[in-house]
Amino acid sequence: MNIRDNLPLREKLAAEYVLGTLKGGARRRFEGLMHNDVALRRLVAQWQDRLAPMAELSGAVTPRPLVWTGIERRLDLRPERKPWQVWRDDAVGFWRTLGLASSAIAAVLVVVLATRTTDAPSIDRIATLTDDKAQTALVVTADSRRRTIEVRVADSIAVAADKTLQLWAIPKQGAPRSLGILPDNRSAKLALSERAIGADVVMLAISLEPKGGSPDPNGPTGPVLYKGSWVRI
Repeated sequence: MNIRDNLPLREKLAAEYVLGTLKGGARRRFEGLMHNDVALRRLVAQWQDRLAPMAELSGAVTPRPLVWTGIERRLDLRPERKPWQVWRDDAVGFWRTLGLASSAIAAVLVVVLATRTTDAPSIDRIATLTDDKAQTALVVTADSRRRTIEVRVADSIAVAADKTLQLWAIPKQGAPRSLGILPDNRSAKLALSERAIGADVVMLAISLEPKGGSPDPNGPTGPVLYKGSWVRI
């Protein structure tokens, strides 16, 4: 299989490899291709960087009991196991944990791949905003087709009732540009313009402002809590 000059296929296979939906012989062949293709390995790393932060903000998905029954049957984990077979309990726990994590990542990737391969609105930029300890706090996505920005805040982030999170685009020169506030401090859909994604924008930032947003149109008045940069998808 020669995929060196087929960029859409390389993107698709790299994304499926990161998710884990590329299986069997196809997965082994793809790993063989990566071995001698530095650019392909870099593409896989980019997909990992894009999807992992989004999965951190995804809620746990509990599979149906039928799923666990099927796993136990295929692994031959019968209730009548002998005492020395206690390791099988650990195996079930392992597969359940893996299932929850995979479900979260799968939900993200299905949305991303669907928007890239159909006529649906497409997410073409993503930014993960982190705190000073490099912990992901927000995920920001841009949809150029619909001209919208969507912001999602991690469940672990708490904001006082009299404060507001405000999103800014930081240009190479000049004052920060307000892109809007998060009215409920949990999520928001904002207008997308060149103010947010122009070539001079070096990063995005979230500041903590008084209720209603910064009173200064030229920049934040409160502390900048989170920041990150756009990545094109």
